[in-house]
Amino acid sequence: MDASAPPADRRALAPGRVSLSLALRWLRSVWRRWMLWGLLSLLVLVVLGVLVWLARGHEIDQVQRALERDNADALQVLRNGFALNVQDLHGLSAIPGGEDEWRTAAHKLLENHREWLRLEWRSPTLGVLAMSDSPYYPRLGAVDERLRGEADMGAAQACTSARNLGGPAYAPSHFVTRDNGVGEEVMALCLPLMQGPRRVGYLVATYSLAGVISHMLGPQFTRRQLVAFTELDGTRLAVVGAPRRGARLFVTQQILDLPGNAMMLRMEGGRPPPDVFPNVLTALVTLLSIALVTVLVLLVRDFRRRQLAEAGLAQALAFRKAMEDSLVTGLRARDLDGTITYVNPAFCDMVGYSAQELIGQPTPAPYWPPENAHEFRHRQAIRRAGEMPPREGVESVFMRKDGTRFPVLIIEAPLITAQGGHTGWMGAVLDLTAQRRAEELSRASHERLQASARLATVGEMASLMSHELNQPLAAISSYATGSLNLLDAEGAATARDATMNDVRVALSRIAEQAGRAGKVINSVHDLVRRRTTTRHAVAPYALFDAILPLVHLQAHKLRVKVQLNVPPDLPDVWCEPTMIEQALLNLARNAMQAMAEVPGERRLTLAAQRVPAQPGQTRDAVLFSVADTGTGISEEVAQALFTPFFTTKTEGMGLGLSLCRTVVEQHGGAIAHRAHVPRGTVFSFTLPVARR
Repeated sequence: MDASAPPADRRALAPGRVSLSLALRWLRSVWRRWMLWGLLSLLVLVVLGVLVWLARGHEIDQVQRALERDNADALQVLRNGFALNVQDLHGLSAIPGGEDEWRTAAHKLLENHREWLRLEWRSPTLGVLAMSDSPYYPRLGAVDERLRGEADMGAAQACTSARNLGGPAYAPSHFVTRDNGVGEEVMALCLPLMQGPRRVGYLVATYSLAGVISHMLGPQFTRRQLVAFTELDGTRLAVVGAPRRGARLFVTQQILDLPGNAMMLRMEGGRPPPDVFPNVLTALVTLLSIALVTVLVLLVRDFRRRQLAEAGLAQALAFRKAMEDSLVTGLRARDLDGTITYVNPAFCDMVGYSAQELIGQPTPAPYWPPENAHEFRHRQAIRRAGEMPPREGVESVFMRKDGTRFPVLIIEAPLITAQGGHTGWMGAVLDLTAQRRAEELSRASHERLQASARLATVGEMASLMSHELNQPLAAISSYATGSLNLLDAEGAATARDATMNDVRVALSRIAEQAGRAGKVINSVHDLVRRRTTTRHAVAPYALFDAILPLVHLQAHKLRVKVQLNVPPDLPDVWCEPTMIEQALLNLARNAMQAMAEVPGERRLTLAAQRVPAQPGQTRDAVLFSVADTGTGISEEVAQALFTPFFTTKTEGMGLGLSLCRTVVEQHGGAIAHRAHVPRGTVFSFTLPVARR
């Protein structure tokens, strides 16, 4: 300011100088106040940090010291345990008697010492005289000669040290395997056996290092920390226990000096690390200090979560919209008054109206046919009253915008809010036009199939009759030829009575086979029509007795010996006799034909025996079997054996075995085949025992 200025100007500038001075003074005071609060806050933070650091360091030191005390205690326990084990071995060396008494005493000693894997009694030349393995471990094995050599080398080294020291000695540990393929580190202890001044042998005890930790130290040391034996260079030999994950690692180790061997006893972890804030008041002050930061972090996180939720909701709505637009099923939502609140594009395409034309429309809806409006109102009133079960389909008729009607299936379910309130109905509408067209086509196809099935049944019945009538007709022909031969034979006149008796027998056989042919026709007719035949209790021997004349007739032509094995005390079976006899006759004829070209003895065995009820059955059964000594059945033929019209014969029709299977299955049984020893095939089937 210029000193030569007039007094008036000085008076005018005075207020500006005062305001500037006040502002500077206020700024100075504010700066000092914030500086003091800042310094005080900084001092509090420094003191708090130092307090927390000192407290944490103290607790860390306490944890480390406790771990070291545990290590020292464990080391002392191990030394005492090894000393006691040596005393027990001295007691074992004083056992009188031979190897058996020594093994018994060694086994009892191993039961009390789970850290031992094996005890050995060796000669002065280290030859094994006797040994006993621990009952608590798998037996020690040797995978190869190298591992066996290492084991013997460890025992030899321990015994050499024991001989030099004049007392017990330990060998360095080595890895061995057990019989189950699992291996571990073991250590050998050798104790010289003295008889006066003369050495008479050695006792060798094999220690499991893991067993030493587990059983000599026990859970009081291994429960809270990891305990391990290591080499002096830090190589781990055996480990028991595990530290907590994420815990700070506390480590302590001390040397276990044994005669002839030195190891390191290492402990890790042991206790959880101390908290960052061990003192409650310090933690409270610190928590209050970071409370505002925590709230801000939570707000930021909540804002981000809300953004993610909104994005997820938008994506879900877009996915739902795309899914609804891709459906071919019409969806329609209505409130409790029947007003439409939602329709999907499929529903709009179905009725021909747009969503804007349908949403908000009260009843009657534009797609209701006028002639069915009363029915729709009645059904809506029933649904509103809760008398119609939800999700029950109702067939109805809708009307398109152009006036055409089409059938639909409506399935509705109630719309329930998150609070449990009922707000309306959601319906799914299916257009049944294509289904009705498909049903008409299916009905027409079914009628054509029924006509074809009837024609196939006629053909099947004709084929079966032609096949099954061959046997009785062949028998009739044979008996008739035999009768003619008897009548035309020389000397028939002189032996008229005998000839007439034979002719009478042949004629009776012809009548019997003719009656049998009629029964076959009726049975095959019932079989093709799948109609229940007349069944009753029949003795198994009676079924075989009915077919034996025909079987013997063909067996005589083919030079086949027939053997029947049917116990007389077999129970009756429930069957239709004619069809079962025909099935047995088919199997017997097939068996004899299979032996037609076989040289040597030809034997046909017909048998029956009782078998107990199988799982799922309520009655016992009788097993019928037909065995031959033919050429057998190849695998290719066995795969199509029961297929209709499949045959290996030049004149066969391929219906015999198919008919047999059909007959047996209709009687509730099952037919099978297997190879016959030494050659041939056995066909067998079961029939249920008749109820009494």
